[in-house]
Amino acid sequence: MRDFSSDHSALALNTASLGHNLEGRGAGWEPERVIDACAARGFGSIVFWRREIGLGAVQIGERARKAGLSVAGLCRTPFLVGTDAIDKIAVLDEAKAAIDMAAGLGAAVLTIVVGGVHPASKGTADSLKIVADRVADLAPYAAERKVKLALEPLNPAYAGNRSCLTTVRDALDICDAVDAPNLGVAIDVYHVWWDSDLGAQLRRAGEDRIFGYHLCDWLADTRDVLLDRGMMGDGVADLKAIRANVEGAGYTGPCEVEIFSANNWWKRDPGEVLDVMVDRFRTLC
Repeated sequence: MRDFSSDHSALALNTASLGHNLEGRGAGWEPERVIDACAARGFGSIVFWRREIGLGAVQIGERARKAGLSVAGLCRTPFLVGTDAIDKIAVLDEAKAAIDMAAGLGAAVLTIVVGGVHPASKGTADSLKIVADRVADLAPYAAERKVKLALEPLNPAYAGNRSCLTTVRDALDICDAVDAPNLGVAIDVYHVWWDSDLGAQLRRAGEDRIFGYHLCDWLADTRDVLLDRGMMGDGVADLKAIRANVEGAGYTGPCEVEIFSANNWWKRDPGEVLDVMVDRFRTLC
C-alpha cells in the first residue's frame, strides 16, 4: 500500500464534498476558488460536477492544470435507465454532451450512475440489460474523445430510483458484455464497504478496469442515505482494508474524497473541510 503520511499528492477533491453539486448548497465557491484552495493544501487532483462547469470546461480544465492539479474526473452522466430515462435518444444525447464536457475539461474519467429500475419492469435484471445496451452505444463515442467511462455501483438502498447497479460484480459483468477498453468501474467506499465479495471482484477487475477510488465513511446511525455521509474515520468502513484490496488489484490513481453531508460538512467553512480531509487522509486512509 502507498504511504500517504508524508505525501498526500494522491488526494483528490470531489467538489460534492463542499456541496457544489446541488443548487443552493455549500458555500457557493466558484471553481477557481476551489482550485486555488486545493492547490494550496497539496491536493493532486480535482473532480467537478457538470452543473458547475456550464460552458467553461476548457477554461476550468486549463485553470486547474495551471495550478498544478489534474482533473481526475467529471460527475456524472444522466441516468441511463429508470423513470426519467425512457427516451433512449434523449438520454444518449445528454450522455454524449457529458462526454464532450469531460473531454473539454481534460478529465480522465466520466462517472456513470446508471439510474433506477425501468418503470415497466420489476427487479434489476431487465434494467441492467438496458444499461449495458446504452453503455455499448456510448463507449465508442467516449473513446474517440479519449474519455474513460466508470460504472459506479451504488449501495443497494438506491436500487429503486438511483442505481439498479449495486455490486461490483454486476458492474464487471457489464464491462465483460460491452468489452470496451475505456469502460471500467469506480469503487466508492460508501457503496461497497459492506460487500463481502469485494476483494474477489477487485482482483477480477484488475488494474485495467478500476478507474476510480472514492473516499468517505458510512455512519453507523446514518439519518439520510443520500445526504449523510461521514468524513473518513467517523464511521464503520474499514478504510485501510478496502484500499489494500483496491491497490492490491493494481490501482495507483487518485483517492477522491466525495462526501454528501447536508447537515454537517456542507455547513462548515470549506477551508476547514479541506484541512480535515488532508489530516484524515494522511492518518486514517
